[in-house]
Amino acid sequence: MRTSRIPYVAVFLILFMFVQCRQTSSNPGAQSDRRLTQIATVTAPRTAKPVVVKGDSSTVSIVARKQVPILCYHQIREFRPKDSERAKDYIVLPGKFEEQMKLLADSGFTTILPGQLMEYLKYGVPIPEKAVMIHFDDADLSQFEVAKPVLDKYGFKACYFIMTVVLNKPGYMKREHVKQLSDEGHVIGSHTWDHMNVKKMEEKDWAIQVEKPSRQLSEITGKPVEYFAYPFGLWNEEVANELDDHGFKAAFQLSAKRDSAQPLYTIRRVIIPGQWDAGRMYKFMKGSFN
Repeated sequence: MRTSRIPYVAVFLILFMFVQCRQTSSNPGAQSDRRLTQIATVTAPRTAKPVVVKGDSSTVSIVARKQVPILCYHQIREFRPKDSERAKDYIVLPGKFEEQMKLLADSGFTTILPGQLMEYLKYGVPIPEKAVMIHFDDADLSQFEVAKPVLDKYGFKACYFIMTVVLNKPGYMKREHVKQLSDEGHVIGSHTWDHMNVKKMEEKDWAIQVEKPSRQLSEITGKPVEYFAYPFGLWNEEVANELDDHGFKAAFQLSAKRDSAQPLYTIRRVIIPGQWDAGRMYKFMKGSFN
């Protein structure tokens, strides 16, 4: 009897091993999955250039798009005896400003506005081959009385970031100036209430520095305020996220490298020092944005 049962045991063992082999072949275990994942990670190219996909608004595609030159100005006036050398970095002589705008026009540049920039960065909507943006910060009166006629002469439009605490004060724009700029097709953005460093803002400051100026500017222009410029060009991740939550579509810093995780809230601009002539401005602009 014992010898007659051995073949049945052998057959059972063979069948058991066969079933286990089939299960292992069709359902690799977790350890095998981890190994394959590690291999794929190791062999994936680490330095591959991001691929821009039309209609893709991911941060990878946004960062991969060519930057649009953005020139930022503060005061357009003659130097005064009391102006320090540092102050002159923010003061552009009227003649030099016109030379710069003329060079841009003669070189075939077209100004675009933030809405066009967003469509380009997020979705790849085409913009002029030679696109440039002109920005003004702080609401200095010279931006309206001196710079605007030059922009009008060359058919340029600009974005004005208003520090609302100065409106209607001597040397600064009045509410009607802001309204006129908006009515004529320029864009009005926020630059806080009194130029506060946003990195130092606490929760209580948002109502005064961001929410109230947006309401005030919207009441003046009849349009939503969708763009923000950081005072001093300073920002951090927390502030960028908060601006997003407050409904801003984009925010502009200064010349630091834009952040790969927050590219729409760290868009680069450059300040053109007052001592630069048009040629130096143009050369710097061409080399600074890519």
